Amino acid sequence: SSGVEVKTDNTSLLWKNTSEENAQKTRSDLVLGVDFRPLAFSSNGDFSGELVFAGYGLKVPGEGAESYNSYAGLNVSNKVALVLRYVPEGVSSARRAVLNRYASLRYKAMIAREAGAKGILIVSGPNSPNPGKLIPMRSDQSLGDSGILAASINSDTADAWLSSSGQNLKKLQTGLDQENPHAVRALEIPESKVQLSIQLNRLRKQDNNVLGVLHPPRPDSAAPEYIMLGAHYDHLGFGEVGGFNAKGEEKMIHNGADDNASGVAAVLEMAGAIRQQLIKAPNSIKKGVIFSFWSGEELGLIGSTHFADQPPMPLERIKAYLNFDMVGRLRENRLTLQGTGSSSEWKSFIEKWNIISGFQLILQDDPYLPTDTTAFYPQGIPVLSFFTGSHEEYHRPADDPDTLNWRGLLRISQFAAKAVKSLIDNESPELTYTEVAPIQNGGQRDTLRVYLGTIPDYTSETEGVKLTGVRAGGPADKAGLKAGDVITSLAGKPIKNIYDYTYALDAATIGKTTEITILRSDVSIQKNIVPIARP
Repeated sequence: SSGVEVKTDNTSLLWKNTSEENAQKTRSDLVLGVDFRPLAFSSNGDFSGELVFAGYGLKVPGEGAESYNSYAGLNVSNKVALVLRYVPEGVSSARRAVLNRYASLRYKAMIAREAGAKGILIVSGPNSPNPGKLIPMRSDQSLGDSGILAASINSDTADAWLSSSGQNLKKLQTGLDQENPHAVRALEIPESKVQLSIQLNRLRKQDNNVLGVLHPPRPDSAAPEYIMLGAHYDHLGFGEVGGFNAKGEEKMIHNGADDNASGVAAVLEMAGAIRQQLIKAPNSIKKGVIFSFWSGEELGLIGSTHFADQPPMPLERIKAYLNFDMVGRLRENRLTLQGTGSSSEWKSFIEKWNIISGFQLILQDDPYLPTDTTAFYPQGIPVLSFFTGSHEEYHRPADDPDTLNWRGLLRISQFAAKAVKSLIDNESPELTYTEVAPIQNGGQRDTLRVYLGTIPDYTSETEGVKLTGVRAGGPADKAGLKAGDVITSLAGKPIKNIYDYTYALDAATIGKTTEITILRSDVSIQKNIVPIARP
């Protein structure tokens, strides 16, 4: 799916008070794009029913105070649920981290659907980031809708509806934010009815994965085994979805030199090198190699997921998957290998491979990565992802060829080719698949609230969060932060790693001056920074 568009002639939202005395003066047809906007994952259809306020629309499992259920004791069956975006604003950072896992827009829609609602309307309350604003209808990465009519409304519309019950959004949200046990957590809005019609046209396009295969010349059996190499070849186009465009960059082409022409070039280089080995010593090879170039990675790993879901061969014959995504910016000789926890043998193998290459390696166990390895690891395949780190040009038009470290890219390709050769030759040991529990590190993107415009260096082993850069014009830039700075505390909370930073970010207050401490050339410096709402 490459996006959605609204069929304006068939999308509408109408509200009316059904009491006889108010029927004439309180009927309102709302304006699409001003008062309401469908969400990209909405189903298509029409529904007319009563309106019910369901607080933050959360349902969190747990015992006692750990649990949270906005729908407890509330009947939303065959009704439309009105819910607040995000999570309660007054909770602790630890509590917010828990709630955020259940607060994505699509998850709230699923919970409303499971509770029996036929529609969900989401509003950004006055205490929240982006107060009162409609939610942008960003292209949804899933090919399926949510099974429920879903839209966002502005706060003026919500207040007009709530006034019929003597309530307003500010009062209701404040009570929920303070977790006041006497506050109204849910509310049936008497004699209030909405008529919602949504028709979205899901824009679907067909694209292709590109694969090449070198079969083993003399396989051990009729079912030869393979090592798979992969890189995604799609990029962001003009950055309509996923772009971090600065002002003036909105309609500029995103060439994606590092993300991910670099990965494609690496795999092509390796294909030539491995082919030459096969020609020179065909009898030394017992496994084949699959070279794969994926489409749709930027839209949600679509190409690689399709292959894993509908493989042309049994996946058991793929003994490892090596991924190359953003390998063109080698700096200070540092190369990150991610997913090493997916096999107990990876680290010892890597140590041997690196004796000649001499990279300063950063090994990261977690195999659950925002790249194509995620399509293969859950299938029982050991994975390894090569990565040289993020940078200021990531997902921007400035990610151009002249920013790449070409010599470093060649070294990485040669290093990886040697690794692959050792995995396919006659003496190659077998890799043992290892299960790794996913790391819980906060909410999804649409639950994250605070934006500082920092670009963390995910390859750094420094205590704290080292920055590779800052977004131009963002809060960090305005505060004087720059590449090389190491964040050691934010809002009084010590920062030891990226997860500490995520939690501290989520607990910061938008618009309120906050103290941030950095290390710059081993000197501790305190600065003031003003967080803003995530764009």
